[in-house]
Amino acid sequence: MSEPDLSAWVAALCGALGLDPGQVDTTAVLDLARDAAHGIARPAAPVSAFLVGLAVGRGADPADAFGTAAALAVAWPG
Repeated sequence: MSEPDLSAWVAALCGALGLDPGQVDTTAVLDLARDAAHGIARPAAPVSAFLVGLAVGRGADPADAFGTAAALAVAWPG
């Protein structure tokens, strides 16, 4: 998916879910997905992104949640 397609998808999905697309750090999501997929296993990418989203939805700071998850993924003994 090209970047314009991704941006359009994120905007459309945010609209459908009642979210502000300006609050979505696509780069952080993709970086976490890359680290989890390469450091753990491919299925860890969407699960990790979901868990960070769940934590943020429950009040965690987004930058802290992404940082914690990415650091754990990079340090994971694989």
